[in-house]
Amino acid sequence: MSTAPFSSHSPFELSRFSISTMFFSQTRQLWALFIILLNLCPFGFSIQSLYSQHCNSIVPESIGNGIEVNRSLFPSFKGGYFTGGDSILSDNPQSAFTSPKSVRLGTTRLTETGTQGVLEIASTLVLRGGSIFGTRFSNRTRIYSGGVHKISGPRNYHPRGRATFDLHGFWSVSSGEMCLLGGGSGYSKNGNFLDLHAVVKLNYTMNSTITTSLVTGTLESLDGMGNVNYFDKISIFAFSDSSYNYTLTAEAEKSCSAMVMKENAVSLEKYSTLCSLLQRLYRGFLLEYPSNCTSHKCSPFDGFLPRFMSIRVIHCSDGNKVHLKFQLYNSSTSAYKYRPLAPQSTWVSEGSWDVEKNRLCLVACPLLNFTNSLAHISAEDCSIRLSLHLPAILSLRRRSVAVGSIWSIKDPSDSGYFERIEFRSLDKISAYFMGQKYEFTQTDRVKKLCQKKDLAKTKGKSYPGVNSLGQLNFDFSIENSQKVSVWGSCHLLTVGDTFYHSAGELIGVIEDEHVTRIPDSGAKVLTSSPNLLNVSYAIRLAAAPNFKWGRVSATEMSSDSSTGVDIAAEGLYDVETGDLCMVGCRYVYSYNQNSSMDCEILVKVHFPPVNSSTTENLEGSIISMRDKADKFYFEPLKVSSKDIFASLAPDVGRVDFEITMVLISLTLACIFAGLQLFHVKRNPDVIPSVSLLMLLVLTLGHMIPLVLNFEAVFKNHNRQNVMTWSDGWLEGNEVIVRVMTMIAFLLQFRLLQLTWSARLAGETSRKLWMDEKKAVYMCLSLYTIGGLIAGIIHFSTYGTSRPRYSGSARHWHSVWEDLRSYCGLVVDGFLLPQILLNIFVNSNQKVLTAFFYAGTTIVRLLPHAYDAYRSHRYASRVPYVYFRNSYIYANPSGDLYSTTWDVIIPCGGLLFAVILFLQQRYGGACVLPRRFRESLEYEKVSVVSG
Repeated sequence: MSTAPFSSHSPFELSRFSISTMFFSQTRQLWALFIILLNLCPFGFSIQSLYSQHCNSIVPESIGNGIEVNRSLFPSFKGGYFTGGDSILSDNPQSAFTSPKSVRLGTTRLTETGTQGVLEIASTLVLRGGSIFGTRFSNRTRIYSGGVHKISGPRNYHPRGRATFDLHGFWSVSSGEMCLLGGGSGYSKNGNFLDLHAVVKLNYTMNSTITTSLVTGTLESLDGMGNVNYFDKISIFAFSDSSYNYTLTAEAEKSCSAMVMKENAVSLEKYSTLCSLLQRLYRGFLLEYPSNCTSHKCSPFDGFLPRFMSIRVIHCSDGNKVHLKFQLYNSSTSAYKYRPLAPQSTWVSEGSWDVEKNRLCLVACPLLNFTNSLAHISAEDCSIRLSLHLPAILSLRRRSVAVGSIWSIKDPSDSGYFERIEFRSLDKISAYFMGQKYEFTQTDRVKKLCQKKDLAKTKGKSYPGVNSLGQLNFDFSIENSQKVSVWGSCHLLTVGDTFYHSAGELIGVIEDEHVTRIPDSGAKVLTSSPNLLNVSYAIRLAAAPNFKWGRVSATEMSSDSSTGVDIAAEGLYDVETGDLCMVGCRYVYSYNQNSSMDCEILVKVHFPPVNSSTTENLEGSIISMRDKADKFYFEPLKVSSKDIFASLAPDVGRVDFEITMVLISLTLACIFAGLQLFHVKRNPDVIPSVSLLMLLVLTLGHMIPLVLNFEAVFKNHNRQNVMTWSDGWLEGNEVIVRVMTMIAFLLQFRLLQLTWSARLAGETSRKLWMDEKKAVYMCLSLYTIGGLIAGIIHFSTYGTSRPRYSGSARHWHSVWEDLRSYCGLVVDGFLLPQILLNIFVNSNQKVLTAFFYAGTTIVRLLPHAYDAYRSHRYASRVPYVYFRNSYIYANPSGDLYSTTWDVIIPCGGLLFAVILFLQQRYGGACVLPRRFRESLEYEKVSVVSG
């Protein structure tokens, strides 16, 4: 049989090669059978010959025995990097979505062979890079008696910037060498579909160390150079996911022991693993170089002075040991957004947590020998040391929740030596760690800078306080003397030394003689007086190159000019006057990457009253306290913000009206249930004919809010705002609402109990039970179908996970929220089980009093009518997402509310009431066509005769 070079064979032969690889990935039996068929083909050649030609010199072919290996040993990697491949990863310049280069390997099957230490492997290799969207072509293979036909055609949209290979071959566990053959698909530069065939050669060690954890190799085309599917050699580099052996942790601890820590650090005891701690630092770190950073001794990289660094965890162990990779960039967004694995700026590292000093000690090795090919990358020079810890005390000048150092253990005269580099974390607001506390250092200074206002001017006005801390977060705009404006945000960080959580709660408990207890949270807040709160803020201003801060440029104001300016501030907030006065600090960066702090900034803000009937805006200023001759001096900046509280304050009447409607609705529900109880007491013969499912639905409709704690209906991000507007009336009426809900539940439950007892004791109970079962089966079928449709709509609209950011125009719903809304729809249609039961019973008994079914229907439908009015009346005044949080009556979390549903549900509810009215006057089957009525009447006569 011919073993001519691969390029000399026809495309049909290449197709048989791809097909054989695909069959192996399904079952070993089909693979063996297909190889036999190929060997019998007079025009083909065997896969064995291909493997012998390209791979036998690396890992000799062996005969498999079919015994599968434990999945934990499957070779794999992700987030790798490659060079080349441009000809098979089409890049569409018109595409707005691009993906950085990455490569991953996933093993689908691993079996033993007759050769010791050699395993047979089936894997999938995926290359990504370039444009994300493009046309996808599907390869469908059909086998007929006349031969094999391969059909290609457009199917749907698929990432163009991706090439996928299904591979098969052998892996030598002892040497770590792996050779795989297979076929795949990609796209040419013109966007044409490519049918690819390739050989992959990798070096993958099963039990790796810091120097052998690097996966290197090549991907080569098996098509001839003149073939349209041919591509140049691709070099691959990644970090292995195999088991890891720590060999340098002792050296890391030894180097750390020579360092003296200047501050206390938080212990690791409060966290389950070291990795869980490191994963919270995904935003990366800012590097701070020595002040005399003008020589080549400043940076660990030749000619490259990075400003940011990110951590990515590769392996974790139970003993608080980690295997990491560090990537260094010049853009802060690169620290937390995915970027390709650049070998020239990557370190591989390992280390352990020092329990005694509460710090992480690491050894790092830069990647070498990557200039010509990634296949020869190594990590041999492990002379870099790092330490990282979590400061126990945070303050105005030290806001970073994690800090550390980088240094070289080489001799200063050696090549590669650099001076010590400090780094600090780039943290989001409230990204603190348990055990950390905040220490105020500017309180006395703030008292001198800001004088208290005359209380007579604020008499009768109410300002945000400890009951409404969420109102102390705000967005604003600032304007300089040149009338240039820029947007910013002001986020509350701590109240006292207690951290403020984004959900509106205070996290942490402190002990001090001057404390104020926060209602509903149990937390304590340090205060210098009953009406003064120690607060700290994080202020962020949007990137604006044209916005001038005196003689300091926009580049100097930000560590990364694309991310804006950050100001740390702390001071006092006066609950009685709504005045916020703080001292702020900003970082100023020089040309050599060093930074200094300007803490001569005074921030003043006056909050508008929350109970004002007139529109008042938030006002304030940011002032430099330096001399005009100082470089860091800037002219006063005006702070302003349209106040959402003033926009909502006139809607106090709406909130009060909704509270009243909730109470009225529950009262009417109790009255209608009581009238039904009176009706069945006067007419005991109708009790068995009441639908048990209908009563169960109504009972659960009142019981579930009680079980879930009805306060949750009122509890939202703006609950404190509503309480302020309503003068605390809401809090008092919660008790009344719970009592009324309990009464309504007990009345419905009593009806259910009476019906159940009568059904068990009645002479005609058997026929009624059969009819009830039919009605229940039909209702449950409808409920299930409706639930599936609702689930499909939810996942098609919102997907399977919560988006990281949500706009104000569209509210994101969880599955639980949509499930509760669907349950509300079921309760709205509470008459459906009774209507179906009446049809099967075909009786004209007045089972339900008109007050009950008509009155309860109106109680269920009125919220929809009110929601239609409310959405028209109030929606244009404020953002929907903010406003919906204050809904009390017709709350979207308890039913389906929208323009469409506010029409469908009332029409459906009224239709059900009319149908029930007709049934109780003319018979249960009166709503059916005559043919079905005659059938039911015949069935009824037959049962009576029997």
